[in-house]
Amino acid sequence: MVSKPPVVVYDACVLYPFHLRNILIQCAFDRLVDARWTDDIHAEWIRNLSANSPDTPIARLEATRDRMKAVLPDADVANYQALIPNLSLPDPDDRHVLAAAIAGRATVIVTWNLTDFPAQDLRPYGVTSVSPDDFLLGLHAAFPSALIDSARHARQNLRRTMPSAEEFVQTLEHQGLTAFAAILRRNVTQLL
Repeated sequence: MVSKPPVVVYDACVLYPFHLRNILIQCAFDRLVDARWTDDIHAEWIRNLSANSPDTPIARLEATRDRMKAVLPDADVANYQALIPNLSLPDPDDRHVLAAAIAGRATVIVTWNLTDFPAQDLRPYGVTSVSPDDFLLGLHAAFPSALIDSARHARQNLRRTMPSAEEFVQTLEHQGLTAFAAILRRNVTQLL
């Protein structure tokens, strides 16, 4: 559908929440975006989710990561580590994400932690940062029907616990996707 999707790095914080991760992976699977990540990014969301949800077996989270890598084999970025020491960000622990963007030829980092990726630090590399809510709004502006289709597919991915369309939208809203949830509410019948 999209001739040349934008290349984006998904930061660990946007892969942590299940429903947000589901939507973002579906958008990449449907070729609305060309996703990028690293083993370090995966290790971070898995480590944080495991620490905050000790009842969730780490093997289950690793299996999720492995499925993500299997459906998007070109998303893995390698050979970015050498870039890290020369990068400057407010939190030095985030430099690996910018390094992945540079090595993966991404122009966008999708993150909730916008203050950790200031425009002046990203600009020399041709990279910007955007919240997942604003990112999805931009995708909707560019590809309205395709994005709604991706959201429907993401909901249908939840075979065992498929929420109603309204429950699905509410969950996304509670995960901080308020503007995107408003769009989905206006198109709720298309999520069925």
